[in-house]
Amino acid sequence: MKKLIAIALFSLALNTQAQIAENAEDVSPLLIGEKIPNIELANIDGKKIESDKILNKKTVLVVYRGGWCPYCNRQLADMQDIESQILDLGYQIVAISPDSPKFLKETESKDELNYALYSDSEGKLSQAIGIAFKKEKGKLDKYSEGKNPGFLPVPTVYVLNDKQEIEFMYINPNYGTRLKGELLLAVLKNL
Repeated sequence: MKKLIAIALFSLALNTQAQIAENAEDVSPLLIGEKIPNIELANIDGKKIESDKILNKKTVLVVYRGGWCPYCNRQLADMQDIESQILDLGYQIVAISPDSPKFLKETESKDELNYALYSDSEGKLSQAIGIAFKKEKGKLDKYSEGKNPGFLPVPTVYVLNDKQEIEFMYINPNYGTRLKGELLLAVLKNL
């Protein structure tokens, strides 16, 4: 009986966390001290990989809307500009979006990125970390190659330790306002 109750509570907790907010202002993201759950993603070649294999060292995790978003492309370029400084501080950069691997390749080559991009085209990670909100399919359908059921992530930057625990976060429902590279570097230097 205790096992059944524990399973029911665990399922309820997962379902509560995996809800999709009605709009960007209503998301409930994981907070500092919490751990990023292990979710299957795809790399730019379409190979499936568990997030705990990707996030197994200190990481700057950037979750963005997609390569079609000009604000996202500016943020990705900003990360590229400071990548060597981030690496020197002992962190890797990982960027995740709802884009399919095909479109990740386009973003990587267009923006000349050296760091890793991963696909969360079904939105499982965005839901699990509480940053998904409902959005009409439109571009999502094309860029996720039909896998996204109709929601976007609120652009988010997490700084993680080597146990996937959140040490810093920046999230803003106004997708045009992003964390500046110099502020991120200041944070990393002080963690």
